Amino acid sequence: MFDLKEHLKILPDKPGVYIMKNSDDEVIYVGKAISLKNRVRQYFQSSKNHSSKVRAMVSNIDHFEYIVTDTELEALILECNLIKKYRPKYNVLLRDDKTYPHIKVTLNEAYPRVIKTRRVLKDKGKYFGPYTNIGALNQTLEIIHQLYPIRSCKKNIDRMIERKERPCLNFHIKKCMGPCRGEEGKEEYNRMIQEIIMILSGKEAQLIKTLEGKMKEAAKEMDFEQAAVFRDQLMAIESTLEKQKIVSNQTVDQDVIALAIGEDINCGVVFFIREGKLIHREPFTLTSDEGETKEELLTAFIKQFYNNMDYIPKEILIEEKLQEEEVLQAWLSNKRGSKVQLKVPIRGDKKDILEMAEKNAATTLMQYKSLHKASEKNPTEELKQLQELLSIDEIPFRIESYDISNISGLQSVGSMIVFEEGKAKYRDYRRFKIKTITGPNDYGSLEEILHRRFSRGLLETEQLLSGEIAMTEGKFLVFPDLIMVDGGFGQVSSVKKVLDLLSLDIPVCGMIKDDKHKTRGLAFEGREIILEKSTPLFRLIYKIQEEVHRFAITYHKTLRKKTMLHSELEDINGVGEARRKALIKYFGEMDKIKNASIEELLKVDGMNKKVAENIVSYFHQLNEEKES
Repeated sequence: MFDLKEHLKILPDKPGVYIMKNSDDEVIYVGKAISLKNRVRQYFQSSKNHSSKVRAMVSNIDHFEYIVTDTELEALILECNLIKKYRPKYNVLLRDDKTYPHIKVTLNEAYPRVIKTRRVLKDKGKYFGPYTNIGALNQTLEIIHQLYPIRSCKKNIDRMIERKERPCLNFHIKKCMGPCRGEEGKEEYNRMIQEIIMILSGKEAQLIKTLEGKMKEAAKEMDFEQAAVFRDQLMAIESTLEKQKIVSNQTVDQDVIALAIGEDINCGVVFFIREGKLIHREPFTLTSDEGETKEELLTAFIKQFYNNMDYIPKEILIEEKLQEEEVLQAWLSNKRGSKVQLKVPIRGDKKDILEMAEKNAATTLMQYKSLHKASEKNPTEELKQLQELLSIDEIPFRIESYDISNISGLQSVGSMIVFEEGKAKYRDYRRFKIKTITGPNDYGSLEEILHRRFSRGLLETEQLLSGEIAMTEGKFLVFPDLIMVDGGFGQVSSVKKVLDLLSLDIPVCGMIKDDKHKTRGLAFEGREIILEKSTPLFRLIYKIQEEVHRFAITYHKTLRKKTMLHSELEDINGVGEARRKALIKYFGEMDKIKNASIEELLKVDGMNKKVAENIVSYFHQLNEEKES
């Protein structure tokens, strides 16, 4: 039994981290303190000055733990790590909690490569980033490899030279200068690497001058082919420069953070300024309860955002002074390896760029509200009944339903249909060819199409918030209030597996059929719910189930017609040339094969039970399609 009064008495007057837990031993809050004794006691004194959030948290505290540290800086580091680990209910949480990739030039290799990496190591490699926009990073790498024929392979070049191995295809198609052939091109290779570093360092202007000189020299010597190469390089670099906004005459690296506070969500933006150029911007959202000040939210954001970052600039511009500024600067400086300053600009270029970030943060909040605004139309009676039946938090205005169609695992396809306010929304229907799953694996196929749908939706949401696309350009932007899948608990489990992987919280239920392949009930949260026939809700579920099946079957028929260039039998798993001939020889005609039982098929030479079952299943499903 935890004795609260006794534990409060023995709290040490030292820096550390305290961990609040509820009666289920779940971590509900993590905080740091210069004095654990003073800070923790404050929670259990008079609640007059406490915010509603703190009062709610204290009412749920069953017991607490603490960890003593030597310094406040150590406490801050530990606090960041524990929040990341437990993601407690009452802490301000950064939703976009991720590690960003960098571009690495592998200078620790004899012939360096230019690669994408999420790990920044203390090696001889040179790192550039972070890149919050993966598309921008990939585009940069693509431009570099178009401009310069450097190697992309991981092979040991010295060993290849020693063994006199042949260069790969990239050399023959002029995508690599082939350092594996020998040492004669090493000087030229290193020159290319230095030019790449200049591009990535933002020193394109200096490189442009060099390339212009080389182009003129090549043209003067009548080497027009080489002059054209330099011209193409110049055009590609200048095209890249046009996309970068110059915001400062200073060459210092800066991050600029601005936050807009909403009623139920807080949105903001980080501008990444490198060498005076705004190269990226990253929108973010912070979840919190009411009562937090902008200072508290900024402090929480800085801790969680930079806890994941490998590169930290010399300056971070923020909107207002922070009480924890000193310890935060010490922590950031320690991570960077040199001094980092948190600054609140008052005038000049820095103030202008901060105001620009503030406007972006406000726009991000406005877009977020617009995107997530609930439908203002009156829900139908069926949707109200469905909400009550499933005991879900919101009326399912938007329902997405999924189904898989194949014959013995061949030509597997997936379908997604959408019902909004109880009616089919045909323009939002989507079809998927199964790419990664082979054979009759409905669960794996479901996981593939759900992952493709929602990962694309998350990417489009980021692109919308960053201003890269408009609302009308997103094909998967709007998420459903409820997912319905044609099947039972197995299919539901497959869908939930994908949602958990993507950290999405959307209710999922299966639509179960009876022995006559007619709608019977719903599989939801481990229980089967039988639906009463002749009710509006039953008719809605029946309509959704039939529609998603129809849409999948129609797509499957279309694909199958395109590929029917050989015998139907060869489309069945396990039926090759020998078995096809044996079947025709035994039965004499296709109609008899189509109507044969498993027992009859097993009489054919070379037949086994698994293949016989595939044949029966194949033609049985064909008959079903014709009847539907």
